[in-house]
Amino acid sequence: MIHLNIGSNLNSEYGTKFKNISIAVNLLIDSKIKINKISNFYETPSYPNKKLPRFANIGILAEYSFDYTKLIREIFLIERKIGRIRSKKNDPRVCDIDIIDFNGLVKKDKLLKLPHPRSHIRNFVLYPIKEIDPEWIHPVFKKNVDYLINELSQNSRIEITRLRKSVII
Repeated sequence: MIHLNIGSNLNSEYGTKFKNISIAVNLLIDSKIKINKISNFYETPSYPNKKLPRFANIGILAEYSFDYTKLIREIFLIERKIGRIRSKKNDPRVCDIDIIDFNGLVKKDKLLKLPHPRSHIRNFVLYPIKEIDPEWIHPVFKKNVDYLINELSQNSRIEITRLRKSVII
């Protein structure tokens, strides 16, 4: 199984951050990704500058018939279609799609690090995974999602909000 995380904290020409994420999901489907589950939206403060707009994120559990290099290329195209301009790290953005786990593959090359190198310390990654795949185990640390959530700081566990709002497909 493949875990993706999609986030946005800016409006785009298409609408709100929630609309950006919904469009990204639909574009992923168009690019031959079979989506099995999608989490609710989660909202968190921007990091590291909490004065910037809050992020909305979702997690996706999916299948993909091709390799991760083809998937990352598709992701870059989708981000660009929605209007992402890559600037400095942690800047606000209309769309950010991360591959969190690609079938348990552990890989590090110029294109990508798998699993995502900070997935185990990000509340906006772990909580959606817990919702859609509560048995998930981190491919490197061999710890389940509940363990990883319990390792988060108290602040990180309370600053995330699960919204009663879903992606529109």
